[in-house]
Amino acid sequence: MRKLRLIIKREYLTRVKTKGFIIGTILVPLLGVAFCLLIIFLVRHKPSQTMRLVIVDNSGTLAQPITHNLDGKLENGQPEFNIVETIVRPASPDTVQQDLRSRINSEKIDAYLWIPADATQSFELHMRNPDNFALIGPLSGAVDQAVISARLSARGVHLDDVKEILRGTDLKLLKVSETGESVEKGQSIGIAIALVILLYTALLMYGIITMRSVLEEKTTRTMEVLISAVTPFELLCGKILGVAAAAFTQFAIWMISTALLFTYGALAAAGMGAGSALSGVHIPISLVLYAGIFFFGGYFLYSAMFAAIGAACSNEQDAQQLQWVAMAPLVFCMVIYSVVLNDPTSTTSVVLSEIPFFSPVLMSLRISLQTPPVWQIVLALVLLFLTTIGSIYASAKIYRVGILMYGKRPSLVEMFRWLRYS
Repeated sequence: MRKLRLIIKREYLTRVKTKGFIIGTILVPLLGVAFCLLIIFLVRHKPSQTMRLVIVDNSGTLAQPITHNLDGKLENGQPEFNIVETIVRPASPDTVQQDLRSRINSEKIDAYLWIPADATQSFELHMRNPDNFALIGPLSGAVDQAVISARLSARGVHLDDVKEILRGTDLKLLKVSETGESVEKGQSIGIAIALVILLYTALLMYGIITMRSVLEEKTTRTMEVLISAVTPFELLCGKILGVAAAAFTQFAIWMISTALLFTYGALAAAGMGAGSALSGVHIPISLVLYAGIFFFGGYFLYSAMFAAIGAACSNEQDAQQLQWVAMAPLVFCMVIYSVVLNDPTSTTSVVLSEIPFFSPVLMSLRISLQTPPVWQIVLALVLLFLTTIGSIYASAKIYRVGILMYGKRPSLVEMFRWLRYS
């Protein structure tokens, strides 16, 4: 037991003292904050300059209602659009278009709207920056309203305010849970996706770290010295537990940072008003605990698999070719997690989340969306525990044979044959 503690201590301290661990632990929460702020900025960002627009109306009837509908304001109080000129039924359309293109290139105007003689044809917006969606949207809406109004008038329907009559209504979403109801603004899906990415990244990263740790000691022949003092099983357990301690330390910091981020965001949103996008964001303590438990179980399962791959290979290239065996279930989780995201209570979601190789990610995803019955969570944990024990037992057999084997990379058939050795 003393030797096992020494191995765990060495593996733990070797990793937590590295610059990569410290930078990664601090950088991931900061990147998460920066990413959230960037999304909020992009969603709420509005242009700061008025678009100088020329309208060429070949129909003779749509320029005025379109101009009337372009009544939006920028954040600085200036109008979104400045109608520099309106040209009705030009005598020489080609000459007019050539002149307007020249004015755009010389930056005298920003764009011109070409209205066809027949409203059933396509309208054309000519501009230097066609990706300015913040202004294209209001302009497109103004054109639609003018065309709809003209069609209604042609059929004898006279409406004073088409925009108000055709205005839709807001659908308010309320999430029902055992603790009551809360306004849903997409925060549950955001938390769920963030949790999936966090679990996938952490499990894959620390599994590969375990594999490379074994491979490094094997390629430097340090392994030959170590097994003279400890058994291969003790060495395997020490590596897994040591890296697990480092993984849990980092994962705990990330989860606490995420919880504090959303909690602070919710408090800040509450201060800004009930209409804020962050109001109502809440991460239950039970979700943090369940995510930690499933992460721990998933880590032991995948690290044992990666450790066996590292012991079976003699160099980094061979290990990279063989590590797909352990990576495939995690990659599959990322491929099909949208199935669980859309319907967490479906039979497919329940079955997939009970499979031990998928449950660390998919069961955590289900819990974040809608807490499943307790028996499903318990069953997933029991199956994960039993599979982890079997995986560690099989990996220990491969580890015992593979750590002193050098040369060619063994095939999967050979590795299965090692499992039968006593």
